[in-house]
Amino acid sequence: MAVTISKTQLKARMLQIFRELEESGEELIVTDRDRPVLRVVPFRPRTTVEDVFADIYGQIEFFEDPNAPTSDDWLDLL
Repeated sequence: MAVTISKTQLKARMLQIFRELEESGEELIVTDRDRPVLRVVPFRPRTTVEDVFADIYGQIEFFEDPNAPTSDDWLDLL
């Protein structure tokens, strides 16, 4: 769930709020006159295909590259 804060409140406590977001992993919505204007999202490193499928590695046999474009993807490039 996202935390909402006004620009004025953020300016006064920015470092403290950023530290709290680092710990919680939540996102922050910044408002200006009760209208959302920014979304601050914690950085998360991308997960590789190998990491996603690590627990089933060796149990599935691929006859083609699962990351290769399908024929439909190639047609979109034309």
